[in-house]
Amino acid sequence: MSHFALNWLAVILATVVSMALGFGWYVGLSKQWLAASGRKAEDIDPKDVTPFIWSAVVQFVMAYFIALLTPVLTGETTIGNGLLVAAHMWFGFILTSMIMNHRYQGRPWSLTAIDGGYLLCALLLQGIVIGVFG
Repeated sequence: MSHFALNWLAVILATVVSMALGFGWYVGLSKQWLAASGRKAEDIDPKDVTPFIWSAVVQFVMAYFIALLTPVLTGETTIGNGLLVAAHMWFGFILTSMIMNHRYQGRPWSLTAIDGGYLLCALLLQGIVIGVFG
């Protein structure tokens, strides 16, 4: 397994697609997300781009690992295999971690559903993009 021999264009496009999804997802669910996270709109500084930078970095890392692990785990990079690896990564690591952390933090299940739903869709879209370029 070569950690650098993968389609970097696919990884970058998968990152961009998942960021675009996040924009639409959280604009559409902004009231519900604010309520579930216990925040108010005035708590958020619109000039602070730090969350967006971190989001791009972690989305890039997730896309990288889908591109890296899909051929290793499935034998080849296809749309179906990209979706399969993405779904397994979400269920095995992301959802389980979110449930554990949100339960300790006393966060409502609605926050887990909003954030977990977004991350599922983001990973699935990344799996599709990686698969298209596989």
